[in-house]
Amino acid sequence: MIDKKVLADLIQGCQKGNEKAQSTFYTHYKRKLLGICRRYARTTFEAEDIFQDAFIKVFLKIGDVTHPEAIDYWIKSIVVRTAIDHYRKNSPFWFTQDIEKPGILPDDTDPFDVLDALEKEEVMAALQTLPDGYRLVFNLYLIDGFEHHEIAEMTGISTSTSKSQLSRAKAFLRKNLTQKGISSYEKG
Repeated sequence: MIDKKVLADLIQGCQKGNEKAQSTFYTHYKRKLLGICRRYARTTFEAEDIFQDAFIKVFLKIGDVTHPEAIDYWIKSIVVRTAIDHYRKNSPFWFTQDIEKPGILPDDTDPFDVLDALEKEEVMAALQTLPDGYRLVFNLYLIDGFEHHEIAEMTGISTSTSKSQLSRAKAFLRKNLTQKGISSYEKG
C-alpha cells in the first residue's frame, strides 16, 4: 500500500512524464487492475490486452486527474470501460449470443454456497466460462456495484436486457459452481 502523499507525488510525476514515476505507478496498480481485467476476459491473453489498452488510456488522461485521493476509482472506471469497449469492438453481437438455457436449480440455491469448497482459480475459471454479455453484466452489477440503468447506459443495451443477462449469468454460474463444488468436495 502506498502512502497518500507518495501516491500524489507519483501522480504528479506521471503528469510531468517522469518515466520512473510512471513505472512505479504501473507496478503499483498492475496486479489489482489485471485481476479486474481477468474477471471481464475469457482468457489471460485477452485480459492482458484489455489491461494494456486501459493503461495507455490512463497515461494519456492522467493529466486530467485533479483529486489524487480518487485515483483508485478513476483508474478502475477506465479499466471497466476499456473492457466494455473491447467487447464492442471485437464482438459486435456479444449481447445477442444465445446459449442453451442452463439447467435451473431451485431458487433457494445460492450460487455462492459452494465457494468455500472452491479455489480462487476455479471461481475465476467459472467466471471466464460465462458468455461475454453475461460475464460483463455479472461483473458490472454484482462485483463493481453498478445499477442496471447505469449498465444499460454504459453498454448500449436496455435495462431489461441487463437484468435478463444477470439472471441468466446467475443460473449459468449456479449450475457450473455447484458441479465444480461437488467434484472438488468429492476429490477432497
